[in-house]
Amino acid sequence: MNYIGSKYSLLDFLETTIDKVTGYKNGDNYIFADLFAGTGIVGQTYKAKGCTVISNDIQYYSYVLNKHFIENVPKLDESLLPRLNSITPTEKFIYKNYCEGSGSGRNYFTNENGKKCDAIRIELEHLYISGEISDNIYFYYLASLVNSIDKYANTASVYGAFLKHIKKSAQKEFKLELLPVIPGNIGKVYNEDINVLVRKISGDILYLDPPYNSRQYCSNYHVLETIAKYDNPELNGVTGLRNSSNQKSKFCSKRTVIEVFDDLIKNADFKYIFLSYNNEGLMSLDAIREVMSKYGKYSFFTKEYKRFKADKDENRNIISDSTTEYLHCLIKKQEKFDVTI
Repeated sequence: MNYIGSKYSLLDFLETTIDKVTGYKNGDNYIFADLFAGTGIVGQTYKAKGCTVISNDIQYYSYVLNKHFIENVPKLDESLLPRLNSITPTEKFIYKNYCEGSGSGRNYFTNENGKKCDAIRIELEHLYISGEISDNIYFYYLASLVNSIDKYANTASVYGAFLKHIKKSAQKEFKLELLPVIPGNIGKVYNEDINVLVRKISGDILYLDPPYNSRQYCSNYHVLETIAKYDNPELNGVTGLRNSSNQKSKFCSKRTVIEVFDDLIKNADFKYIFLSYNNEGLMSLDAIREVMSKYGKYSFFTKEYKRFKADKDENRNIISDSTTEYLHCLIKKQEKFDVTI
């Protein structure tokens, strides 16, 4: 999935640096926490390395993706796939609210793809509630639906707006494709506020990849959130935003980010803490250094990389084509924590 802040292109940098700082090697069975998980690429990588992964994100679509990637292991039943791909389309919530033919005026998907998405989502819920499929299979197929339908979205990568005309990739007939199943230890996935969760867990490595700026993920991916929850929310405005006030991150506000960041580091019961952040984020290098240095031995590493582009250059005031990624490292002073798993 083409995702804002994805660390896919930076995995080598992250792994090399984390290995260098911690001394851990592949096969060492340590606990790795990825608590701003997004699409889960970092957690997946460390599960495959032999770690037990704790994953978290406040967005439910992210929770769904990571329930599959982190808690599922091979082999899973794939026999439901032909049935879902040949399902009769139906005109329900996705079609009625995100497809132009329904009269909503929103052009996120073609009419037929919206109807098929509805039919698959309804069938999955029916099978799950009736007990015909387990938790593991439900999240396997639901995560695959979220990932698959995104490839047919008529957007410029994010759901802050839809395109006026249907682009070529969105015109193709929607086909559900199953996500890979990653071998490894069965981890644990949460859907909580990170500053609440961190007080309840502990481990060896804590990896943090918070939002860097004021753009809220709940607004950029609201359609995927609705597909994942399928909760028939009241939608507002031209783009059909759902009410996401309970998902807005304090890491997206210059007024609150330092306070919540300090609280997070202070209460994290992990030996090693790594923070991904770039040179254009709300927190300055000096501010991050000041907070992390209070709690142990601090250092940082850098890597140049190409910036994420969600629309055409002429529509944005872009200063440069690349940014500098900082990986801030903290070897934390070990204190006594009262923690339950």
